[in-house]
Amino acid sequence: VSLYLFAKKGEEDKLTETEEFQKVMANAKREILAQFAMRELLKDVSVEADEVEAFYDLNKAQFQKGESVCAKHILVDTEDECNEILAKVTNGEMTFEAAAKEFSKCPSGQNGGDLGEFGKGQMVPEFEQAAFEAEVGQVVGPVKTQFGFHLIKVEKKNEGTISPFEEVKESIRKTLVQQKQNQLYGKTIDELKAKYM
Repeated sequence: VSLYLFAKKGEEDKLTETEEFQKVMANAKREILAQFAMRELLKDVSVEADEVEAFYDLNKAQFQKGESVCAKHILVDTEDECNEILAKVTNGEMTFEAAAKEFSKCPSGQNGGDLGEFGKGQMVPEFEQAAFEAEVGQVVGPVKTQFGFHLIKVEKKNEGTISPFEEVKESIRKTLVQQKQNQLYGKTIDELKAKYM
């Protein structure tokens, strides 16, 4: 409402007749017209299904998912404490998850030490190396890192795989549309420069 009211006041004060207003309006008209022209130019750019599939087939390496592990850990301050907990877990006195809840100083301890799934480069090197080298179900440690001493239990290992086509086809389609739009835009700019400049 206030915008409408001030516009009415501007008309009444004859601000539409000022040179400054005329310049701003001319610039605004040019910008809006350019936006409409660009939208009109790019609106019909599309990508066929076979183009998307061909891109996938030629660029499968781009869709590689690295190997990952699902692991749990227990974090404590000293190596001795870590060895004591390892003994309790190994001799069956406690489950790994119960020991994590009771002894781990990491917040994940409340979830039985569960860190979920992680790939290479997401954890500190010493922890990562131990986790990726461990056998599934085996408890390894103590592993010393900057945070303290860890016991690690790997729950699952996932080999590196290529994302299925169905999973990535929409992002490929969007990328190809963007590429085609950029090419058309660049080509049109060159043509317009030659014509109008």
